[in-house]
Amino acid sequence: MNILVIEDEQLAGEKLKSYIRDFVGKDVVVTWLRSISEVVEYLKSSQKIDIIFSDIELLDGNVFSIFDSVKIKCPIIFCTAYDQFILKAFKVNGIAYLLKPYDEFQFKEAWSKYQLLFEKKEALSISDSLLSELKLLVEDKSTAYKTRFTIKKANGLFLLSIYDIIFFQSQGDFIVAMDKEGKKHIINSSIHKLMETLNPKQFFQINRSEIINIDWIEKIETHFKNKMLISMLGTKEKLYTSASRTPDFRNWLE
Repeated sequence: MNILVIEDEQLAGEKLKSYIRDFVGKDVVVTWLRSISEVVEYLKSSQKIDIIFSDIELLDGNVFSIFDSVKIKCPIIFCTAYDQFILKAFKVNGIAYLLKPYDEFQFKEAWSKYQLLFEKKEALSISDSLLSELKLLVEDKSTAYKTRFTIKKANGLFLLSIYDIIFFQSQGDFIVAMDKEGKKHIINSSIHKLMETLNPKQFFQINRSEIINIDWIEKIETHFKNKMLISMLGTKEKLYTSASRTPDFRNWLE
């Protein structure tokens, strides 16, 4: 069996490969690609693919642009941070999805659906009309929230995916974004204006100056004066909720 993974996030890609190895079997060839150009080139080759696991937003664009260039002849399981409402449309024609941050249970459920359809010979390629519908839904949703930042550096510009940002921290007239590699990037915005551009299911403002990404939370502990101590993956910095934000933070986690 040949499986294609389309994912530009290191942790998410490694997690998918681990689940595939554990639940699909060792006699599987997994190809992991991270950009639209790589995927288009690969799909245009003579490679036969049995199933695709695909993120929706890649650093170099929306994954649906791939399907405009290449006819997909296998089922797709989408791996995404889009909300449940949008993803209701993904439950047809053999499509399943993993809602980030996904876990072992979600993977097993999606894989079981694929196996059921495959055994019944129903796991056919996705129709062009369905792909167009999904593309419109995603594009409408994408206009509401930020998916990446263009970061200026001495040697030029580069794109920083919103999903690779551990937390934002206000420092006067600008924002510092800490990424998964521990690097800091300057964003010209106020904390209030920034929060308006972020998906509230993904990001939460824990105090007057800091916004965290739920995917990077490692541990949460109670602290004095009704505060919460938050440890984040990828950094040794300790973050705290303000006492006034703690109740909303608890609700957000649920």
